[in-house]
Amino acid sequence: MRAATTSRSTLIRALLLTTPFLHSGVLAAAQTAPPATTGPVASEITPEVEQAVNKGLAWLAAQQKDDGSFGSGSTYGKHVGITGLACMAFMCDGHQPGRGKYGQVVDKGVRFILGTAAESGLLAAETSHGPMYGHGFATLFLAEVYGMSPAPDLREKLRRAVRLIVLTQNDQGGWRYQPVKSAADISVTICQVMALRAAKNAGITVPKSTIDRAISYVRQSQNTDGGFRYMLTPGASGFARSGAGVAALYYAGVYEDEAIERGLAYVERFRPGGDSSRTPHYFYGQYYAIQAMYMAGGTRWTNWWPAIRDDLLKRQEPEGPWRGEAGREYGTAMALITLQVPKRLLPIFQR
Repeated sequence: MRAATTSRSTLIRALLLTTPFLHSGVLAAAQTAPPATTGPVASEITPEVEQAVNKGLAWLAAQQKDDGSFGSGSTYGKHVGITGLACMAFMCDGHQPGRGKYGQVVDKGVRFILGTAAESGLLAAETSHGPMYGHGFATLFLAEVYGMSPAPDLREKLRRAVRLIVLTQNDQGGWRYQPVKSAADISVTICQVMALRAAKNAGITVPKSTIDRAISYVRQSQNTDGGFRYMLTPGASGFARSGAGVAALYYAGVYEDEAIERGLAYVERFRPGGDSSRTPHYFYGQYYAIQAMYMAGGTRWTNWWPAIRDDLLKRQEPEGPWRGEAGREYGTAMALITLQVPKRLLPIFQR
């Protein structure tokens, strides 16, 4: 286990865990989860990382629209998924609704997403493309907020969002772009698995059968080379979907397994460095790869972290953002979350 140092992140986390509004479900879930390592190691969160994060957060906050949304500068327009990811980037630094320098940013993001909730539970703005992507990221964000501040209105809409995920799982055990039981792919599936895990941690009921079927789907998606294909039909392995596949197993509760070891070995072939600009779906892939390597720990983490840290620092634009596959707000949110995983402030990133 890596040594921990006393730091601002440790103090914030301690306050979160002792504040009365923390939902009891989080504490109950923590009793069955692997032990957490609190506080970043000094060599992980360097002054250069903090400077890049502060610059990125300031730029990102300035992009939020009056209605609380993010994503207007993307190919999709205002988007619940990009809004959820952007707000999680602030929460990774300890900001919560009404608390911290950017507490209002998070609060407005919550209100925007809740305002999109349909009676069915679907979270989707009018411009949403492939709504289950956005729904998964938005549900994950709401679950993280609810775990810290269990407001009744938030609970009900989160419960409906989770119910929608459960009801739209297809016969293979996965999910696809639309909220119907049709096809499935590994990319949309990991979004739903993370949302379900976060909701369960926050005390929302998630059927065990849903998780078991998701595990089965993810296992069937793995190729003989250890990587994961996009769908269950024959296909090649890829970096982004393989990071997602390993992360999905971890978040579904599979911590030690030969499938994970083979998946990690495949993902390690794409360690950042050199000409990583050719890595397909770079920001999306790194978002999941960092989580997979963090959960793996040991040398896998200590080798991966400095590589992705340095690569992202080089990619940051002078004004503070990163340019991602779906625009700068998306890329900045993904980069900021990736750089702040070692802070261990979000419950979903606790071991």
